[in-house]
Amino acid sequence: MPATHPRRILVTSALPYANGHIHLGHLVEYIQTDIFVRFQKLRGQRAIYLCADDTHGTAIMIRAKAEGRSEQELIAAMREAHLADFADFQIAFDHYGSTDSPANRRLCGEIWQSLRRRGLVTSRDVTQLFDPVAGVFLADRFVRGRCPRCDAADQYGDSCEQCGATYSPADLVDPRSTLSGAKPEERSAEHLFVTLEAMHGFLDEWTRASGALDPRVANYLIGHFLGEPLRDWDISRPAPYFGFEIPDAPGHYWYVWFDAPIGYLAATSEWCAAHGESFDAWWRRGGTNEPPAEIHHFIGKDITYFHTLFWPAMLEAAELSLPTRVRIHGFLTVNGQKMSKSRGTFLLARTYLDHLDPGMLRYYYAAKLSGGIDDIDLNLPEFAAKVNADLVGKVVNLASRTARWLEKTGLSARYPDDGGLFAHAAADGTEIAAAYEACDFARAMRAIMLAADRANLYVDTEQPWKLAKAGPEAAAKLQDVATVAINLFRQLAVYLAPVLPKFATQVGELVGGPIGSWEQSQQPLTAAPVGTFIPLMRRVEAAQLEALLSQSSEQSRETSPGVPAVESQPSAQPSPATDRPGDSGDALAAEPLAPTCTIDDFAKVDLRVARIIMAEEVPEAKKLLKLTISLGGDVTRTVFAGIKGFHAPEALVGRLVVVVANLAPRQMKFGLSEGMVVAASGAGAQGVYLLSPDSGALPGMRLH
Repeated sequence: MPATHPRRILVTSALPYANGHIHLGHLVEYIQTDIFVRFQKLRGQRAIYLCADDTHGTAIMIRAKAEGRSEQELIAAMREAHLADFADFQIAFDHYGSTDSPANRRLCGEIWQSLRRRGLVTSRDVTQLFDPVAGVFLADRFVRGRCPRCDAADQYGDSCEQCGATYSPADLVDPRSTLSGAKPEERSAEHLFVTLEAMHGFLDEWTRASGALDPRVANYLIGHFLGEPLRDWDISRPAPYFGFEIPDAPGHYWYVWFDAPIGYLAATSEWCAAHGESFDAWWRRGGTNEPPAEIHHFIGKDITYFHTLFWPAMLEAAELSLPTRVRIHGFLTVNGQKMSKSRGTFLLARTYLDHLDPGMLRYYYAAKLSGGIDDIDLNLPEFAAKVNADLVGKVVNLASRTARWLEKTGLSARYPDDGGLFAHAAADGTEIAAAYEACDFARAMRAIMLAADRANLYVDTEQPWKLAKAGPEAAAKLQDVATVAINLFRQLAVYLAPVLPKFATQVGELVGGPIGSWEQSQQPLTAAPVGTFIPLMRRVEAAQLEALLSQSSEQSRETSPGVPAVESQPSAQPSPATDRPGDSGDALAAEPLAPTCTIDDFAKVDLRVARIIMAEEVPEAKKLLKLTISLGGDVTRTVFAGIKGFHAPEALVGRLVVVVANLAPRQMKFGLSEGMVVAASGAGAQGVYLLSPDSGALPGMRLH
């Protein structure tokens, strides 16, 4: 039941950069955030979803110049394109602003003065990389080269995707400008800095005790940044630069990473002005007599550093409310690899919409998102199989098989005996709601699909198609069976409404009226009319996927090199790597190849596909998780795996892995381990990486 006084929940996504179109990697975040907000609203909470275009920086300036138009014309066109993509993917913002707005300029000034008053601003000359061909100083993401720590090739100028190191662009080995390809020169200019070390105590305490961060993220910050003095934050850029000129430092412009997160505040200010609300009630400490508003930021893991160190420091300096939760997700891969233009898997949102239902992608992402920071994979054959099995085969199929028998009679006057099916699913609502609240959408989808399985089993058992042929004497029974099926179908639609809002609207038009409250899942409908059923979702066909990839490949071939699509911004994933990654030899050097073995030697090792059906913490063990795995049928094993701290137990349930199935059991302190899960680790690795079989593999299959 909703609280007597609804929670006030302010939710943001990272701001999409106005230099590029929305792609399927971006949509992981916006769909995740939209589902969370829609769930809160369905539960009766007062949630607002705020976002904006991130519009400043060198990339916008360079592109506008190349296209012969002003920066304002460029960002206006991109705003229109972004909003169209978001709307067609059923992502509903309560307000969508721009960082190039009067409200953002004003709030930047206020935050800046707060930093000045606290003595946190200093200046010094900086030697920075300069593109002699383009004639501009290079922002971090306009420089690429080899990582100075792990030597990984083609890394950005501020951080390494491979080892997670952060550094300055000048530290890169063999740097090059992504604007012109020229080798950058070093030139000096005055820069303004925020002395972040002065906030070290606050940041350390907030990281450890606020509860705003996933423990793995907090431990990463403590181990990599807060264990030593914090570096000063370079907050300005010299001309030429498209952005806000700093009022008390003419010739200097706030760096995009300063004004972009302040865009959250500006969007709130604009929404408040439009709705007669108080900005202080949402962002000021003690700004109202009401309980404090919750603030939830959804971001990608590549911008963790900015949102968990710089942003809290800015808010604290300005005496504004700190985030209740910073929800961090992983990247998207396609068919197990980074999105790639040459492979045709750098998929734009608009290209997807040309071929497939957006609700399908929303559901597939939801079924993958566990609330953790692990990457998720868009495996296209798996996507088709899951959508066809779950949405079409389980959910829509319930109505398509039964609704037509209620078009004339409507639902039964009293809800029939269904063997406790509706009550069972209604009770499941507590677990489903808890999963939504935790952003463990995958767990919510599993519970919903189990309810769908039970409902379909009921229809299979009652066989309404046979009742329809039995004549008038079976009419009442047929109406009752169809009434149960349609009620179970509508109950599923309520639970799926945050994920499939258009589908929920269509279900409401079929029976029962608009779906707008979680409570509608708790009571069945009776004596209500049922409309004419129309297909609510069609199967994904292989030809659609082929057409999608073909169009994406064609678009990639038509894209000319020139201005890069992204700069350092609070939204986009790093650009896809080149086709031939510059893999270092560190791991192989640290652990050389073993002596050769014969095929007979290899055949002794029985490698099998298995499914993790349970994963548990082993409290007294530092590295172990207790896994229960299924090898198919009734065959299960218990395996203790040294992956604790790298994989959240709840995210492992349902995952296919590879196990050594004939390894002699080993009695451990914590129990008997009956096998070994195959994983990779080594030099330069930041974790332990489980091996997963290709889609279509089944538990019990042997690896050859």
